[in-house]
Amino acid sequence: MIIKIRPDKERVKSMLRLIENREEIIASGTLGRFPTFLAESYYEVIKELAICILLLDGFKSIGENAHKEALEYLQKYKEFSEDELFLMNDLRIRRNKSSYEGKMIDESFIENHEMKLKMIIKKLKRILNDKL
Repeated sequence: MIIKIRPDKERVKSMLRLIENREEIIASGTLGRFPTFLAESYYEVIKELAICILLLDGFKSIGENAHKEALEYLQKYKEFSEDELFLMNDLRIRRNKSSYEGKMIDESFIENHEMKLKMIIKKLKRILNDKL
């Protein structure tokens, strides 16, 4: 469920520091041998950036489907194509299966989508920078 709140720039700034740390780990290349962990890291960055956008827009997602709804909220932004929205949701599902069912994410997923995931992250950051 998405609820209305007062925009929270301080929380966003705090989250952005954590996101930077996650991106440093991704950029270090240490996760390259572990595609599941790499995909999970991309998911966390994308999810947290989406949550930051919600917070700046004066919303918060709560409850069982909070992360799904946070990603779906991005449909409001014309910057994202249907393919990108689908990819973000697909990544969410894969990450959940990994975390909750122990299913590994195949290396081919990263090979086929890493550039798109990086582009999504850039778009999310652009939106955030415009709001800050």
